[in-house]
Amino acid sequence: IPAKKANAIFDLLEKFAGYGFNKSHSAAYGLISYHTAYLKAHYPVEFMAGLLSNEISNTEKISVFVGECKRMGISILPPDVNRSGLKFVPEMREGPQRPGNRDPEISPRFNAIRYGLAAIKHVGESAMEAAIRERERGGDFISLQDFCSRLDSRIANRKMLESLIKAGAFDFLGRDRAELFARIDEALTASAAAQRDRVAGQVSLFDETTAPTTSRTRSITPWSEHEKLSYEKELLGFYVSGHPLDAYVDAFATKNYRPIASLGDLDDRASFKIAGALVQIDKKFTRREGKPFAVVWVEDLSGTLEVVLWNEVYIKVADALAPGRVVEIRGTLDKRDDTVRATAENVTMPTRGKTNGAAVGGGSTTALQEPAVCLQFSSAATSNELREVREILASSPGHRPVQLLFDRATGNSLRVNAGADFCVHLTRDLEERLSRWLVGPKPARRNA
Repeated sequence: IPAKKANAIFDLLEKFAGYGFNKSHSAAYGLISYHTAYLKAHYPVEFMAGLLSNEISNTEKISVFVGECKRMGISILPPDVNRSGLKFVPEMREGPQRPGNRDPEISPRFNAIRYGLAAIKHVGESAMEAAIRERERGGDFISLQDFCSRLDSRIANRKMLESLIKAGAFDFLGRDRAELFARIDEALTASAAAQRDRVAGQVSLFDETTAPTTSRTRSITPWSEHEKLSYEKELLGFYVSGHPLDAYVDAFATKNYRPIASLGDLDDRASFKIAGALVQIDKKFTRREGKPFAVVWVEDLSGTLEVVLWNEVYIKVADALAPGRVVEIRGTLDKRDDTVRATAENVTMPTRGKTNGAAVGGGSTTALQEPAVCLQFSSAATSNELREVREILASSPGHRPVQLLFDRATGNSLRVNAGADFCVHLTRDLEERLSRWLVGPKPARRNA
């Protein structure tokens, strides 16, 4: 290039630098970068909670940031209608911290982040704001019915309850999610009846701490681990209570699979073997011949990979492909455009090994094993009488549920659960103290 032209170009750039790269602009961004780095280094939990909250409506970005939290050793706690805020909030988790590279002396107040209620799909931010306001006003929710009855029926609707239960926001009740899901209509109906009774002037039984009746003759099949995790992935963007690969730990131990995160170290067209859970499946057809194929996204504990299953591979496994399904993929890498993708040469469904004590496809049934202690009250029951029973129950905490049967002047009876806070250890002494209300065989009187 001629010297004259080169000098002219340089003069133009020099003029542009006066405003295009001014010192104040550079200094401002330098300071922001320093502040950001300082916060992440010294207040990592608070920093990541703010970052997650800033992307609360973007499930895809939340999933990426959750992965960064795990790398930093920060636990992500599941949503909870009694503990979650509207957005992501720092929290101190009891017990040992997850492994990571974070200095344990940094940010000693917090070691975990609680998932924000507004980040759950299909619940609505305004509805969750109303739920949090009610929780702050009236205390923790103690049952599904309690949650429904304390919120406007236009807020506590079936769609919202389904999403909260699937996401694990009611796990504090200690009941299987499938059971809670099956009781939604009962809870909505019972809460509507309770609201009508309050309007009619009847006393809210047990100071509004009662829970909905459960039909013990109805058998509820617990969700499989696959179903449970799939719902979490759908509504939260990542797995909370486990990972589909957890059930395959022993089976994979000798397989020498390559972590997805390490595939970028390989050359273009290199062969690989991975195992992971299917996150997304896009079924397509070739333009020229109309043959079916699929593009899938597979995830292991280190990352996610986009994989093309051309027709000859796809048709062999098409019926078995489903989100959350664990697959083994052998294929070749495609690293064009600085993006790592892959083409599958073979796809198989591995068998499970031992599950390290985790129940696969099963669920907790302990809540249904012990019969409830049933207490009956006449239609003339007073508030003092209810308070007396409440104090008696509180004196013998345990795991056995309590049901309350209230006779009505109309001749009908209302049966409700006393709630998780009033489960008891039914001793002989407790039976005697409750004998006035106890339904069933009465305890024999002790000799004086």
